Amino acid sequence: MHEHLKKRDQVRDITREVLQTFGNLQPKLEHLAATPLPDKSSVIQILDDLLEVIYPGYFGRKYVESANIEYYVGDLLDSIYSRLTQEIYCSVRPQCASESDVCNHCHEIAEQEAIVFLRKMPALRGRLSQDVQSAYDGDPAAKSIDEVIFAYPAIFAITIYRFAHELNIQGIPLLPRIMTEHAHSITGIDIHPGATIGTGFFIDHGTGVVIGETTNIGNRVKLYQGVTLGALSFAMDEEGRMIRGKKRHPTIEDDVVIYAGATILGGGTVIGRGSVIGGNVWLTRSVLPYTRVIISEPELVIDQK
Repeated sequence: MHEHLKKRDQVRDITREVLQTFGNLQPKLEHLAATPLPDKSSVIQILDDLLEVIYPGYFGRKYVESANIEYYVGDLLDSIYSRLTQEIYCSVRPQCASESDVCNHCHEIAEQEAIVFLRKMPALRGRLSQDVQSAYDGDPAAKSIDEVIFAYPAIFAITIYRFAHELNIQGIPLLPRIMTEHAHSITGIDIHPGATIGTGFFIDHGTGVVIGETTNIGNRVKLYQGVTLGALSFAMDEEGRMIRGKKRHPTIEDDVVIYAGATILGGGTVIGRGSVIGGNVWLTRSVLPYTRVIISEPELVIDQK
């Protein structure tokens, strides 16, 4: 019993030591406020329900009849609206100067932004339909559209990216990155919500793909696994601090194919329309349209014993 009490005293000592670090670290590692930050589990549930809206019968309830589709989608969207409003409120509230426990202005912003986002659903379905078709057309192993929607990690990652990108355009903090990092954790495909990606986009296999924040990708572009569209360097101010918001990542024009393991870096790097970038290429300068870039075939050394 005595030893047990001694351990409890040690835990209390540790608690005091931890509390002494609160407010004394830069940057702070605690968010102590009346309004909590967005809830990741709630955001993920919203994503699951948005997937049902985009792909009814594939995600969520698998048996959906055309006779009740209006009620089904309407019920989903009504529920998404309420929860998305709350998560947007928790995202924008920390930036508000109001000291009240509840900010009606922030709540009005959240309601408006949730409606703006949901109004994009018809256009997003049209764009994602083109992505799904590109996946089917671009992979001879694909047996059906059903298989592409059900099973392809790229479709999941691209869909989540397109949701997140729209919220990013609307200037909503936190939520876009929570969404794309969720897709990243499941698929291994890392697409920053700030990237701009055209129609008919496809990533074959997908694992290890990285697409940076200021990347600009045209229409009908195809990537393979392990492709990096990254930054070559980071601009610094006079005090050595990183300058944010600069174009740091490449531009990929229409109808480009980039094979596995290729790395393309730099905000000034432009891959011209119709070009083909071979596997494992390291590229930090622009190429003209319809260029083929490959590395010379390495010499194999086979040592038979």
